[in-house]
Amino acid sequence: MYVVVCGVSIERHTDKQMTNCKNCNAEVALNYCPNCGVPSRIKRIDGHYVAHEIEHVLHFERGILYTIRELLLKPGENVRHYISENRSRLVKPIIFIIITSLIYSIASHFFHIEQEYVEYKDTSHSTTGLIFKWVQEHYGYGNIIMALFIAFWIKLFFKKYGYNYFEILILLCFAMGMGMLILAFMVTIQGLTKLDLMQVGGAIGILYCTWAIGQFFDKKKVANYFKALVAYILGMGSFAIITIVIGTIIDLIVK
Repeated sequence: MYVVVCGVSIERHTDKQMTNCKNCNAEVALNYCPNCGVPSRIKRIDGHYVAHEIEHVLHFERGILYTIRELLLKPGENVRHYISENRSRLVKPIIFIIITSLIYSIASHFFHIEQEYVEYKDTSHSTTGLIFKWVQEHYGYGNIIMALFIAFWIKLFFKKYGYNYFEILILLCFAMGMGMLILAFMVTIQGLTKLDLMQVGGAIGILYCTWAIGQFFDKKKVANYFKALVAYILGMGSFAIITIVIGTIIDLIVK
């Protein structure tokens, strides 16, 4: 850069040189882009970076532990607050349900407990059996698919509250994620004590989801908890029936 002083051209060196943002192509002179906020220089990925990312996910304030605590105390109220007011307080719902399902899978494999969350016995190796086997082996994705059916019935039963289908899906991601943590806890206790607690864990998980859904809409109305339970059961049943129908149709076409 040159500056003219009394007719003499003087070269001035600047510490910061103008560059272009890699994200939006705006000119950047400082550490962050003034247009989109992206850092002008991306740090290399190393051990410190990985440790920081793990800490970011697990830390108590606005991390997964904080999310679990809030969902244990006031699930419906916290999810409603997440949807309508502040979406930075809790872990992202899709990430939450996948992480919690992974925790359950790790616990069940560690203790060699073979009883599955979704149990379907099939000796003929049909398409239906293969679909259910896939759900058993991929709980995170399986829970999301089942939530699609449960959300339909919740939307039908609670339509007067004005929440759309996708907002209800967010509620279910949090509630069903906590259900997977309850199962993971029961798996751990069963592995340590050899007591059969999976059926108990499944029942507690369903009751928790019922409580969370009822609290989300209006915790003072007892009828809401009953409707939440019915919607949950109908959603699970709808998923099973449609899976069987699709599997049967595929088998008929193939044969």
